[in-house]
Amino acid sequence: MSPFCQVYGKACHLPVEVEHNAFYAVKECNMEFEKAGAERKLQLQELGNIRLEAYENFRLYKEKVKVVHDKHIKRREFQPGDLVLLYNSRLRLMPRKLRSRWDCPYRVEKAEPYRVFHLSHPSSSKFIKVNGHRLKLYHGKKMQKNKELEIFLLEDPPTAGN
Repeated sequence: MSPFCQVYGKACHLPVEVEHNAFYAVKECNMEFEKAGAERKLQLQELGNIRLEAYENFRLYKEKVKVVHDKHIKRREFQPGDLVLLYNSRLRLMPRKLRSRWDCPYRVEKAEPYRVFHLSHPSSSKFIKVNGHRLKLYHGKKMQKNKELEIFLLEDPPTAGN
């Protein structure tokens, strides 16, 4: 090693002691190539084992999350003739943001495998094919037929002086 080096394209001069110490450190680090190679192979093998363990832990985590998720899924079964509400997922930005996204009742005409349902609208003869996740049972007409309509007027409560 020469006592001169280049830093940013300009020559500089290193003190001899620093150059000597740097050369000694480089010589010490590169002395035992075989031992360093064996050490590196052990490190790579250990890294492989850690990676496989991480894969196994991730698989177990996904199984647990799936069990928790599946517990909260509501299985909705619809029969032909049932009245259902259809979820309208179209994005509407500002107008009528408080309006319900569930459209008027449709009648289930046919149920296919994999929760596919054919629906008909009461006012048209067209059929639409939808996923069962976008449906929920409509209870409106059944409740109106079986129960009487009760009206409660909100009035001021009677005061003690009256």
